[in-house]
Amino acid sequence: MSSRHVIKKVWARFFEYLLQFDQPISWVIFLVVTIDLAYLLKSPESVENYLDEYLQNNPKQCEEVENIILHHNELSVMPGNIHRFTNIRILDISNNGLTILPDIFQYCQLSNLILKNNRLRNDTLPKEFTECSSLKELNLSGNDIKYFPDQILNFPNLKFLYLGGNNMENISNSIWRLKHLQVLSLGGNNISDVPLSVGQLKNLQALVLCDNNIELLPANIANLHNLRSLLLHKNKLKTLPPEIIALRNLSELSLRENPLIVRFVSDIQHQPASLLELSGRALKLYNIEVQPGDIPTTLLGYLNSAHRCVNSNCKGVFFDNRIEHVKFVDFCGKYRIPLLQYLCSSKCATIPADDVIRPHRTYLMKKVLLG
Repeated sequence: MSSRHVIKKVWARFFEYLLQFDQPISWVIFLVVTIDLAYLLKSPESVENYLDEYLQNNPKQCEEVENIILHHNELSVMPGNIHRFTNIRILDISNNGLTILPDIFQYCQLSNLILKNNRLRNDTLPKEFTECSSLKELNLSGNDIKYFPDQILNFPNLKFLYLGGNNMENISNSIWRLKHLQVLSLGGNNISDVPLSVGQLKNLQALVLCDNNIELLPANIANLHNLRSLLLHKNKLKTLPPEIIALRNLSELSLRENPLIVRFVSDIQHQPASLLELSGRALKLYNIEVQPGDIPTTLLGYLNSAHRCVNSNCKGVFFDNRIEHVKFVDFCGKYRIPLLQYLCSSKCATIPADDVIRPHRTYLMKKVLLG
């Protein structure tokens, strides 16, 4: 009798023993078969030969292999016979010299694909990945990807996406399609704009945007109600959107090495308001009612787009012509973070120094990293 059958017989006897007790079994033991060739500096040929021998010597057991670990080798290409292990769930080929990635999902429904620290480029990725609903983690950090690979959007249940250290210049406007994302790591790139679609990732718990060229965050980041960690250090941020104080679960905010301003620069030249804006403000300020049909539909829509001045002592509104103002918010009872607000005129910028936003204590962050 082979050792494999002996092991199965032992486990069968063990479970028969457990079933003698009239108690629920609250745990399950899984035997996961792993092929681990990490840190061996093997060439693609030697890895492929090893896998061939494994397939020949263990024709039935190869179907039980769930993990293949190949990190820290010398694989410029993926072993050609790896697709024969059709039941693998975790494939780690990080820290190799991988220059081209085949569509492994055509054969294997992976849950984790780790490809960090290779030499992959946008043009060496498949033009399209086979849709894979089982994939939960994809790590492409430390490669040479210059723009967001939209092929990733074919993984609807992705929870962890790592694209840091790629000198990538953009975030896809369609990233909202990855509705189950919990971690989005994009640090160490050349990203300057954060699209509004990031604010639609309602399940996001960690957003890593450090070491980029970001100057402004979208206000709808306040929609990320499950966000716990927001890493923004080493960017070009001067202010933060005031909506950030609505993130009740945010416990870590990293802001070091940003040109966050400490006082409002009052000598900025502002363009005077247009006649259209002044007229609209007067109608809103004096509550002059305008009914459909009194004015063109376009002007009626314009009037409905008015924004209330955030100064509590002002009843004014604005449309397109606004004044940027910085207000400070206390975090952790110690740090004062500059938040950007919009006022209707420069007169409203003279807010008393003690007029500081103080979020409720349940909003206070556990960690604010400024230095």
